[in-house]
Order: sequence, then structure tokens, then C-alpha cells
Amino acid sequence: MRYVMRVAVLALAVAGVLMSATTAMAATAPGYEEFDDCPGRNVNADISLCAVTKVSGGHLKMGSKTVPITDPITLAESVAPPAQVFVGRFDGGRQVVPGGLVGITGLNWLVNLFPANLLKVYARSELAGTPSNPIQDPVYLPLKARLENPLLSSSCYVGSNSDPIALNLTQHATNPPPPNQPINGTPGNLVADPVLPNVVRLEDAVVVDNAFAAPRARGCTLLLPGLGLIDPIVNLQSGLPSPAGTNEARQNVDLGLADIQSVYAPDGFE
Repeated sequence: MRYVMRVAVLALAVAGVLMSATTAMAATAPGYEEFDDCPGRNVNADISLCAVTKVSGGHLKMGSKTVPITDPITLAESVAPPAQVFVGRFDGGRQVVPGGLVGITGLNWLVNLFPANLLKVYARSELAGTPSNPIQDPVYLPLKARLENPLLSSSCYVGSNSDPIALNLTQHATNPPPPNQPINGTPGNLVADPVLPNVVRLEDAVVVDNAFAAPRARGCTLLLPGLGLIDPIVNLQSGLPSPAGTNEARQNVDLGLADIQSVYAPDGFE
């Protein structure tokens, strides 16, 4: 009987844990669903702020290539004062690289072998480290960009965790080394959300950086007979690595800021 009771108590405890987990996964307060990728206080008890950054346009110029931002980029993160940042989700978008595979390799004969859709190249940004507090200026954003194409290996990246595209994005004027000249961001409009309590939005901001160095491409293999690692020609065609003062990033940004207890009421746990 004592054994049966112990088993019953254990079963109830497990059920309680499962119910708590289910409740935690569904704990986003009504209306705050856009913030539900932010880590809650179950990750860190000091988390107080949830931030969702959305990039709707702009460009990234590195070396001789400029890639427009046409596919939105989203970053959801939480902040524990004074400066701890916890990333919940990063979607770096899928941007079309002008010139495609021929443009980044210089291998013009590829157009005689493959249709145009197989020669398109997309750049997908990934985090290469932890960003800084999103409400500071400038915002540090370490990235690496995977170059995607059916004829390229999945290991083809510009930048890496140890050698990232290290952006310091500002709403104000930059101070780059020559030959670049200072450029200006736009502070945007800071407004209270008209519907959701404890939510503030930064709208129509533009953040910029033209003082960063661009790393080289690594791990690029062309998946064709007789060919292999093509890092040297990708770097030559793209002008990489490219020193500080010759590159530029511009992002059109909207930022939503929410009190974590409003997102995961009443205790801030997701």
C-alpha cells in the first residue's frame, strides 16, 4: 500500500509539472502575442523588458556587393538590467544577392549549364553572438551571412562567430575611418501604444553604421565535378575581406518595448 501511495504521489507530481509546462507555454497575455518569443523570468529572474525589433528595409554593403533588405528581419529579446540580453528568436530574412552565383564567382559559363532560378543566391543573416541592449545607442549586432544556392555547400558563410560582421548601429551620425564619410540615421518617433498598456513603440527609425570591417567568405564549395572550395574567387569577386571605412549598413527599424509582466502576467513567467 505504501508503494502504491508513493507511485500515486509521484504520478500527481509529474502531472502537475506537465500542467505547469503547458500553462507556461500558453501564458502570453491576450493582445501581446507579438512579444511571445521573448524569454521570461523563468530564464532569468531579473528580466524586466521585452523588445521586438523589426527591420523592413535598408541595405548591407560589404566590399563590392550591396544587398538590399527586402525580406523582413525580426529579433525578439529580453533585457535584465543593467545589460544582460537574452535572445528568444532571430529571423534574419532571405535577401536576394544581386548578380547571383555568377556575380559572386565570376564563372560566366554557369549560365550555359543552368537555368536562371538555379543561379540565384540568397543571403540569410544569423546571429554570431549576443546583441547589446536594444534601447542603447549604438546597438551592437554581431552577424554572419549564409550564402544559399543549390550549387553551393551549406557551409558557405561571410563572417563567423569568431570573426563576425560586427555592426554598431546608431540613430545618429557615424564616425567612420576614411574613405567613408559620416552618415546620419533617423531617431524615429517614440509613442505609447494606444491599446496595450505598458507598451512603447519606436516607429520609422533608421539606424546606420559605416565604420565596420567586413570579414571574408569561408567554407564555400561549388558542388560540381572538378570543382571544390571556391573561397578565393568568392572573396576576389566580392572584394572581401573589406577594411573598416569601406562598408555600410542601413536598416529601417520599428521597435516594440513591453514590460515583461504585461506580456506574461502576472509574474513575468512564460
